[in-house]
Order: sequence, then structure tokens, then C-alpha cells
Amino acid sequence: MAPRPTRRPLRTALAALPMLAAAGAARAQSPSATLHTAPGFSALPQTLSNPPKSQAPGTIHTGNWGVFNQLDGSPAGFGPVARYGVVRWAEDWSALRDPKLRDDPFDPLKFIALNDSQSIYLTFSGESRLKNWFENRPFLGQQKPNDSGRTTLRNTLGADLHLGSHLRVYGELINGDAFGLNAYGYNATYRTRLDVQQLFVEAKTDLAGAQTGVLFGRQEFLDAPNYVLYARETPNVPLSWDGVRSYAIWPRVRLDGWDFVQTNTTPAALFHDNENYNARLFGGYGSYAAPAFRTLGQPGQVFFDLFYIGYELGGTPAVIATATGTKAGSTLRDNYGTRIWGRAGPIEFSAGGIYQGGQFRYAASTRTRDVVAYAFNEFVGYRVAHAYGRPLFGVQADVYSGGDYRRSTGTEGTYITPYNPQTNYLDTTTYFAPGNLVNVAPTIEVTPLDKTLLRFRVPILWRETTNDTIYGSSSRVYPFRGNYSGGFVGTVPQFNFAWRITRHLTWTHDLARYFASRSIQKAGASNGTYYLSTLAFRF
Repeated sequence: MAPRPTRRPLRTALAALPMLAAAGAARAQSPSATLHTAPGFSALPQTLSNPPKSQAPGTIHTGNWGVFNQLDGSPAGFGPVARYGVVRWAEDWSALRDPKLRDDPFDPLKFIALNDSQSIYLTFSGESRLKNWFENRPFLGQQKPNDSGRTTLRNTLGADLHLGSHLRVYGELINGDAFGLNAYGYNATYRTRLDVQQLFVEAKTDLAGAQTGVLFGRQEFLDAPNYVLYARETPNVPLSWDGVRSYAIWPRVRLDGWDFVQTNTTPAALFHDNENYNARLFGGYGSYAAPAFRTLGQPGQVFFDLFYIGYELGGTPAVIATATGTKAGSTLRDNYGTRIWGRAGPIEFSAGGIYQGGQFRYAASTRTRDVVAYAFNEFVGYRVAHAYGRPLFGVQADVYSGGDYRRSTGTEGTYITPYNPQTNYLDTTTYFAPGNLVNVAPTIEVTPLDKTLLRFRVPILWRETTNDTIYGSSSRVYPFRGNYSGGFVGTVPQFNFAWRITRHLTWTHDLARYFASRSIQKAGASNGTYYLSTLAFRF
């Protein structure tokens, strides 16, 4: 892959100043759901909830999805949405037809009527985001240089054109740059010249009692558990896909189906991103919303999900570990999964399991191996709603199967998630990927003020099998094999803090310290400190 051309960081930073400066003029938001600090910040999306859309039409901008707007809006299949969404086209600003609901300097950009009946209208959205990292021993000391400082800047601008109630066109532009001191790892996920991040047409209607729609074109996709697939938010360029998606949403049941190829962001020229036919995502999702109930005097809502998610990929993300290194090839992964999740009064929970089948195909060979892998992902917490800060006390547990790097025949057992689970779900440092891993993480979450969110968690990590190695993000295969005995990997205490300075400006901090086991230190791993600051302005 050709490296991105170097550009002057000062010039790129100056281009973002108008958007960042506007945040100072924005009025502070009245107290509301703490989730507004940063959509998707929490490890589990349901841990903080929106008020009903009907009660807050000027501040909650989910679609009209009924019961599937519960929790943080993600049950509808379009990702977390409150005032803003993780994907911006999931927002619905049509309530601003009523001038009485306009209370923000940017509201004139959120609903621009283009005809007398206001059935044709335009919504603009945008973001400027600045990230700063410090890592003194990146990726267990296996990534050089040490004491690395990285900085990234990203700007996006979106336009959502509604052509009546049945048709719309959404487009989004992106540019990103990366620089810093002793930086590492910059590629097409961090640097991009101005290009099209999303561009699709949506046609929708009511059919058989359901709200149905088809989206065709380039789009971001979040209809999966966040421990399976998310938006690749840590680097500059979010994950996007080219293809078709359809959905149908009834009062208590919804169905979704899709077939995509990944957007290829490696071309360095302006507006040259195209399709990567070596990476496919296809499948279907079904969800049932159980009737509402009450537990311990508090409301409850539970969702039962069934899904199939297929991956087909080649290149670096598809390699498997061997006794001395890695083996190249391509792979098909069939993920059959189920999940029950939601809230039962003060108890917040998610329990899911995935069987991963498929095949690994060796490069330059007709030889193949069947895949037999699995994952279990659970969280349960108790929220003390009437105490100061509404604290949540919980525990997360995850099991991701491993294989056997000594074998070159038989089944391949290492579970993979090549398309970016949510960063803060498993490990905020991204030093550990979901594969050959067991995680138990006691968690405490609290909202000291209406505009803040604080979480402390301690993942304790083991190898699922000692016959397999340890994996990191971006398809990293650590070289710890014969020199490393035992299953214990280490602990990663991590502290996350988010502050909504205004309704448009948020500042989040992620601090973690990796403590390696003695055995893995003898094999060459190092303890390390990770810190990430993210300042983001949105309108």
C-alpha cells in the first residue's frame, strides 16, 4: 500500500478552527440524558437511556421507530442516537418544522425547507475532532518507537436531502490528517484527502404493516452487537461499505438484510476511494421487543435478537498464526448469533453467543481448513438510580475461542472480528483483540454531574487456550509462543471520563495501564501506559 503524502499539520489544523471556534458561541444544553456526552461511549449501549422521543422532540432525534427507540436508540439497528447519532444519517430533525422547538444557533442548518409544504427539506451536519495519544510502550512493547505521541484531526460534513416522505439522498465528505512525535502506524485509516465517506439513496414506504426501506450506495453500518462490529471510531476514517441494505420495522419485530463490499480508502488522490472486493459483509438481523414490564418498581424492556453475519476477506486481516510466524490466505466466516439484552428495572444486562464457522483458504494453494470457533459476551450490572451519580456496579465476561498454531491441518479455531468492534467494549488501548482470549472485567460507572460520565473497569485477561498466541488490533499477531507458558496474560485497569462542555463540544479521556504477567514479560512483553484525549465539536 502506498504511503499517504505528508502534509503540513498547521494548515490542516487551521482549516478546522472555524468549526471549533463556533463551539464557544453555542448555548449549553439543559440537563438531559447523560448519554448525550458521547454516543457510544459506554461499553454497553443500553446502560444509559433516552427519554421518549415524544417527550423531547427538540432534543431526541431518533427516527420514528416506536419501542425500538428504547434505551439509546440502537435497538432500531442504526446505532446509538440521542441529540446526535454515531452515524449522522440516522438522525431525524423533522420536528424542527415547528419554530418553537428551535433553541440552538445551528438549528437553521438542521431543517431548511425547500418547498411551501416543507415536505422537501435539507439537513446539514458536521464534525471536527482532535485526538491526542501518549503511549510509553505501545502494544506490549512490540511497537516502536517507545514514548510515542500521536495527533489526528478529522473533519466531516454531511447533507441529508429529504424529497418527500418516500425518498432521500445522503452524502458526507471527509478529510483527515495525522502527525505527532515518535508517531507510528499511520495509514489510510488515519490519513485521507478530501473524499466521499458516504453517499446513498434511500427509498421507503409502509408495507404489510411495517416501515420498510432500501438504502443503496456507500454507507456506514451498525446493525450488529457492538462487540462484533462498530464504526472504527478510534482512527480518523470510519468504516464504510458499498452495497445495498433493506429493513422492515413492525411495532414489535424488525428485520434487516444487507450485502456490502468494503470501501477502499487507500487511493491517495482526491475523490478516488473505490470498492475493496476482497472484503465483504453480508447477512441478516432479526429482533423482537418483548412487552414492557416492571421489576422492583422500575420499568423494564428486553430485546431478543437472532442474526447471521458473514465475512469474506483476504490479505493481512485473514492471516493465521503458525509455530514461527503467520500464514497468508483468505477466509470466509459465518457468524450465527443470538443475544438477549436490555433492562429489568435496576438490572442492566446483555448476554450473547456466536458460533463462527466457515473456511480458511491458503494463499497460492488449493488447500483449505474448516473453521470452528465461538464467542460468548455477557454483562450484568445493577444501577442505584436514586443515589448520587446513579452509580452502576457490574461485571463483564467474554470468551473468544483460540486455535492451535502448531497445527497446519484440521480445523482452525481462532475466533476473529476483523471489522472493528467498539473500542471501549473490550479494551480501550486496542492492544488486545477478540481472539483466544478470556476477559473478566469488574466495572463501576457513575455520572457525577448531568454533563459528565465516569467509568472505571479492570479487565483481567487469560488465553482461552495455551496452544494459541495473543492477538492485537489491526490483525496483529504477537510473537509470544514457545517462550510463553501459562494462560494468564495480565490486567489493564482503565479509567474513562467524558464531559459535555456544551451541547456541541465534548471532551473525553481514556487512561489505561497494562500490567503484564511474569511469564509474558519473560517472553518479551512490557508493561505500558496509554492515554487518549478526544475533543470533538458537532452540529
